[in-house]
Amino acid sequence: MSVVLQLQNAFKRYGEQELLDGASCALADDQKVGLIGRNGAGKSTLCQVLLGDEGLDAGEVVRSRKLRLGYLRQHDPFHDGETVLGFLKRDSGQAEWRCGEIAWQFQLPDAMLDREAHELSGGWQTRVKLAALLLHDPNLLILDEPTNFLDLRTQMLLEEFLYNFRGGCLIVSHDRAFLKRTCNHTLQISRGKLTMFPGDVDSYLENLAERREHDLRVNAATLTKRKQLETFINKNRANANTASQARNKAKQLERLNLVAVQGEEATVRFGFPVVDARQGCAVRTEQLEIGYPDNSVASQIQLEVDHGSRVGIVGDNGQGKTTFLRTICDSLPPLGGDLKWGFGCQVGIYAQHVYSTLPDRQTVEDYLDRQAAPGTTIQQLKDVAGSFLFSGDLVEKRIQVLSGGERARLVLAGLLLQRHNVLILDEPGNHLDVETVEALADALCRYQGTVLFTSHDRHFMHRVATAVIEVRDGCVMSYPASYDDYVYRVRKELEAGLRAEHTIRGAPAPAAGTSARKKGGREERDLQKQLKAVERKIARLDDEKKSLHDGLLTATGIKDAQQLHEQTTALSEEVQQLEEQWLEIYQALEGE
Repeated sequence: MSVVLQLQNAFKRYGEQELLDGASCALADDQKVGLIGRNGAGKSTLCQVLLGDEGLDAGEVVRSRKLRLGYLRQHDPFHDGETVLGFLKRDSGQAEWRCGEIAWQFQLPDAMLDREAHELSGGWQTRVKLAALLLHDPNLLILDEPTNFLDLRTQMLLEEFLYNFRGGCLIVSHDRAFLKRTCNHTLQISRGKLTMFPGDVDSYLENLAERREHDLRVNAATLTKRKQLETFINKNRANANTASQARNKAKQLERLNLVAVQGEEATVRFGFPVVDARQGCAVRTEQLEIGYPDNSVASQIQLEVDHGSRVGIVGDNGQGKTTFLRTICDSLPPLGGDLKWGFGCQVGIYAQHVYSTLPDRQTVEDYLDRQAAPGTTIQQLKDVAGSFLFSGDLVEKRIQVLSGGERARLVLAGLLLQRHNVLILDEPGNHLDVETVEALADALCRYQGTVLFTSHDRHFMHRVATAVIEVRDGCVMSYPASYDDYVYRVRKELEAGLRAEHTIRGAPAPAAGTSARKKGGREERDLQKQLKAVERKIARLDDEKKSLHDGLLTATGIKDAQQLHEQTTALSEEVQQLEEQWLEIYQALEGE
């Protein structure tokens, strides 16, 4: 182990907020460290300080001569009109062949290297930025929310890369499952201090809870002892015979101090409204068809969701999860079949776009007052606001100055002020820190109503989901097993696909005497060129499909979404034809 980056006795203040208060830590070239902390605790500031982009008020950053630092930034590093290959060459200063070699490790096809980087989806852009990092041959990576925009399969690819990476990492993420699979150390920033723990995030949080419980017991015993001493002193200090004993007890009292409770910070307290437990079917579909006029996304959907179940909706980006949710929420009319809610179902909706389209001029209190059910008292409203960390003057803050995490909390608080027995939640953990996501999971597990939700956070899905609905290849159906089984299946499919691609693309040339050699050198080379050309076309069309799928997730109008689906369907048909052509060429190449 070699320490390559250190922070020593660092102080950093923004206004009245002390982000770093005598903080210290050391990062080695063989440690993979997960950085956790509340929203606003200073995680991004710490990264900027370690990178040298921000200075300290006091203290220092010590960099080893061996340090080769790579940083995955959240913002867009690409120039206008710049191709993927152009970005890799500019960023790394490496030759074109070297850039192509590293790009291949991240399954970036040749055709994608000539595309403009700005045209790629968020997941593909993340792969490009990772390839750029690797070209610098770093021995320490700093990754700031690397799982943003990534679906389950791409997250697994990133995990595989980090697992095999030989250097050290500092990873900022709110996704506990991702941190657990990639990091063997946990670094928490809290109240200006840094705490390094030699274990994954789950082990750290368990250890933190145990230390907190121990500290609370010690403080309880100390308070009891204080009370006993104070009682003795008050009774005996005026008596000449016992005054000296009272003075001794007073000295003992002065030495009794309460310990600072580990991890004791303001915490969001979720408590969804109490609803009566109900039996039977909450929602039923019969031969339901979803999509847009003249463009079906899925059909023949036969589903039943029972009251009290918590259903996780899974599937790759672009498969139709959003279309299904919109149909369930009645914001998109079905193309056919029936969708029936049970009697008395009151549906509350949390959508990804809601917290980005809140009325900016309203205050926190104004928004909650408008969302609250009739009969809600001012005290009830303030209690809910306070439980979401909007207390005191914070309730007077205008929405336009709230951060993403504060907006997300505000929308959830609005849901708690209403009387819903069915909740539909689209990525509810976005912009929330680890502790708040955990509190939300706890609240949903206690909730007696029905929940349908989507999330890319595997830990959250594992905690909450009691049933799974999968959207895949034009079908929406109940998954016959648990969410953990679904993750296992996706991992096996991904591993099988990588092995197959490696076998085709990376196989050595056939040995002398095989059927491929019998064709002669020129004929074989022509077939290889044709095969590679078809592969480039397939890769290009696949990339276009992914971009269209990403656009569909953010489309707000039915016409726009319909047009995107029409384009996707046409591309799918073209890809199918190219795949058949590829198979014919491959069979000819193998002499079949």
